[in-house]
Amino acid sequence: MRHNLGYRKLNKTPEHRKALFKNMLNSLIKYEQITTTLPKAKELKPLIDKVITIGKKNNLSNKKRLFSKLQDKSSVTKIFGILSTRYQKRQGGYSRVLKAGFRYGDDAPMAIIELIDRNIEAKKVDKPKKIETKEKDSPPVAATK
Repeated sequence: MRHNLGYRKLNKTPEHRKALFKNMLNSLIKYEQITTTLPKAKELKPLIDKVITIGKKNNLSNKKRLFSKLQDKSSVTKIFGILSTRYQKRQGGYSRVLKAGFRYGDDAPMAIIELIDRNIEAKKVDKPKKIETKEKDSPPVAATK
């Protein structure tokens, strides 16, 4: 019988697995698209769908529930602010898993997990903007003694 075998263990302890999925949930909420291995992406999909479903009903108990699960204030505010309004009319299926070939080093199957109707600019949240200065464009000045 296969009772209580409803998820992949991913060769990790329960504490490590819980921390892994918490970090992956926060990254997926922040960037709206992440690249990971296929088994991790398949296990993350129901978790992100449940988190967004909780966020669609905006009340204090749901905010506390999500904060205890994610432990990141910016992720919780993004769920209740942006994502809940984006998926208000959708009845489920807020994410998709796309196969992305195999990793070079160990040939592990890779996948991209992303939110449906994602914001393309969310991928560039942490990247610093390039600032062009006049010092780079001007020729160097020779120092004389």
